[in-house]
Amino acid sequence: MAASDSAPDQQSFATQRDPRLRVIIPMIVAIAFLMEQLDSTIITTAIPDMAVSLGTTPLRLNLAVTTYILTLAVFIPVSGWFADRFGARRIFALALGTFTVGSALCGMADSFGMLLAMRALQGLGGAMMTPVGRLILLRSFPRSQLVTAMTYMTLPAILGPVIGPLLGGVLTTYASWRWIFYVNVPFGCLGIVMALRFIEDVRGEVMARFDYRGFLMVGAGVALLQYGLENIGRPTIPVPAIGAVLFAAILLLLAFGRYARRVRAPAVDLTLFRLRSFWVGTLAGGLCRIGLNGVPFLLPLMLQVGFGESPVVSGSLTFVSSLGALLIRPALSPLLRRLGFDRVLILSAALGSAGVAGFALMQPDTPHWLLLGYIFLFGLLRSMQFMTSNTLSYADMPADKLSRATSLGGVLQQLSVSFGVSVGAMLLGLVSFESHVLTPERFHEVFLLMAIIPLLSIPGFLYLRPEDGVQVSGHQRRKQPGAQ
Repeated sequence: MAASDSAPDQQSFATQRDPRLRVIIPMIVAIAFLMEQLDSTIITTAIPDMAVSLGTTPLRLNLAVTTYILTLAVFIPVSGWFADRFGARRIFALALGTFTVGSALCGMADSFGMLLAMRALQGLGGAMMTPVGRLILLRSFPRSQLVTAMTYMTLPAILGPVIGPLLGGVLTTYASWRWIFYVNVPFGCLGIVMALRFIEDVRGEVMARFDYRGFLMVGAGVALLQYGLENIGRPTIPVPAIGAVLFAAILLLLAFGRYARRVRAPAVDLTLFRLRSFWVGTLAGGLCRIGLNGVPFLLPLMLQVGFGESPVVSGSLTFVSSLGALLIRPALSPLLRRLGFDRVLILSAALGSAGVAGFALMQPDTPHWLLLGYIFLFGLLRSMQFMTSNTLSYADMPADKLSRATSLGGVLQQLSVSFGVSVGAMLLGLVSFESHVLTPERFHEVFLLMAIIPLLSIPGFLYLRPEDGVQVSGHQRRKQPGAQ
């Protein structure tokens, strides 16, 4: 591929040369997102049954979620470099294949240890799959069509969260939890065939040597941080050792911060944070997502363990969360055009916090129709926050930095999921430490504590200016009388 093909702001985009690709490319990328979203949501409904089958506890099964997500976060920094070096199409197809094989092996797991190992293999595939897919999308559409392109991509991908909990409940109740992994296989095979047929093998212009030292520092720091958080609620090592692990994690990440300033092409490009729209979208948005991402893990547990509902009923209630997302996505473009990124993010963070706290009012005798309506509303608010912050992160990003930005943004996005689950599990372990009984009251306490986190992101959103992301949002704020 010629060098001009890797500079999207100066090239004839693939979607301009062939209008069919405006639908086909987002659909191909959506298959990857569908697999990831289906896999992450379908497992939450099956956790109690998986715990019984593998001889462990439901709380410990959160490791099956966090192992996968942590592997994503550790290896995502490699994705941009590999896509530039070997071609986006080739890496994307290879990632789909790795994820598909990992899914099949997860279904065959006969022990808790084997399940965790195969979830790590899935994470290795997912680490390349979704950020490279997003990079393909960003390089295939003009910047002015970015919101539309992401909407095309995420509408099919939203099928994963929509059907995941319900399908997980049905498969767990009437077949086996193993089938929640086998369902990824046909999607993966279809995605590989379509990617090889329709996606251009775009590479970066300049290839720097991969920063192995920086990659090891970031990976080890993130892994130790995750391990330390896991042990706060359910310690498997002495308390002083937990403190030492967390201290070592912070030291490694701080050391990388100093190291990255001296290296020409670090594994994680921290200079991207100089762009206000990127750091607000990824850091402030990521903090907000931590609070909101605890709900998909905690809610099915509360319904099944706290309320005594079956996996089918739990899945039937929680799946409507993603139906609310279907409504907000088509409305997002006009909403951003009218209010701008800053107001939408502040509003969604405040409403999202109230939404998390509202789950503390749910009781075992709460009517199912009321639960359905509330979960639907929460899904709408959660999706508005996620889609807006994710779009803002790349709205003003220069084309030559998109590869590194998608890698770093992908790391932070996955860490927000991992930390959301870990913080939720940690708090649940702490509030039930004495009784070791997961009653509805214990879940209510955790939801109230998790609701504080989205509010902490609002000061970050206040840093945004009206002109941030206007090329994407099209927002024109009316000037105050007398303003220059």
